[in-house]
Amino acid sequence: MTDAWNAVITEVEPAAALPGPLHGKRLLVKDLIDTAGIRTTYGSKLYADHVPARSAIAVQRLVDAGAVIVGKANLHEFAWGVTSQNPWYGTVRNPAHPGRTTGGSSGGNAAALVAGLCDIGVGTDTGGSIRLPAACCGVVGLKSAWGRVPTDGVFPLCPTFDTVGPMATSVADVALVWSVLTGAAVPEPRLDGLTVGLLTRPPSVGGPPAAENRSAEQYVGQLEELGARVVEAAIPEPPADTWPLFFHEAAESHRATFPSRADEYGDNVRAKLEQAQTIDPADADRARESVHRWREYRPDVDLYVAPTLGVEIPPEDADELKVRILVTAFLRPFNVLGWAGLAIGDLQLVAPRDEAVLAAGLAWERP
Repeated sequence: MTDAWNAVITEVEPAAALPGPLHGKRLLVKDLIDTAGIRTTYGSKLYADHVPARSAIAVQRLVDAGAVIVGKANLHEFAWGVTSQNPWYGTVRNPAHPGRTTGGSSGGNAAALVAGLCDIGVGTDTGGSIRLPAACCGVVGLKSAWGRVPTDGVFPLCPTFDTVGPMATSVADVALVWSVLTGAAVPEPRLDGLTVGLLTRPPSVGGPPAAENRSAEQYVGQLEELGARVVEAAIPEPPADTWPLFFHEAAESHRATFPSRADEYGDNVRAKLEQAQTIDPADADRARESVHRWREYRPDVDLYVAPTLGVEIPPEDADELKVRILVTAFLRPFNVLGWAGLAIGDLQLVAPRDEAVLAAGLAWERP
């Protein structure tokens, strides 16, 4: 392939496709996800020569359904970042909006889809890492509900929030890949008769409340034309700050190599891991309890509509540490809640279950 966008770390000569629903579809696998016999770097220097013996469950399901792996997608180092600026493999560039970030951490997948280097992708989303690149590059990505798709064979960032999900250029393809990943039938398109909550202020996951953002109002007219009833909605705040759990689990995920090999990490992720070392275990326990309690919340609408990004796409060379909170305001809360989020460009549909957002997305796409 001709990769002018630095979207791919390792190219793969496609094997013969097996029969199945994904027969012959070119699959790009985020390089955080293990592939048997294919170099899997996790976007890091530490694992630059790592070749797993087994593929992740998610990858194996896709290959068994006929997909053919064509490469491993570039990403933010260890999937901990929102810009796909990688100190070891270079920054992923945005074919849809040159000079703007692809988003992260699954930026390589999104760029490759726009550039036609693959037909489908599989990525991970811990705080927006599938949905943000989908918004920045104008593709489709599903953050599956927590626990719905196996994460076995995926390098962990924060296991309480980590998810695996499909990316493609259409909702139909995302739904098809999701069906293979989960073993569930593709849902029937549906928006007619549903109550959709318009989110204009995302709940925080800790720290000051987020600012109001009414950019999703642009979607209300079409949702209503498709038969939905749209109402203003809000989601309550978590009982307590959840950030300590994120940092605590990230520190644990890297315990074998950080801080003992800190000099082999890039500056961006090293700074975050240094902060993670300072977390009081008691604060992490309180945060875990807050997450568990917040996940008991059940919405009084069928699903929500919100922006995915909701602000101007940052430049390619943006300071990641300065933009990461802003660009994930409408993303990170749903990792903490464990809900599903479907990004169709900058339109995000959110609900506790994958089926609800996919059905709505299919209805949105069908006209």
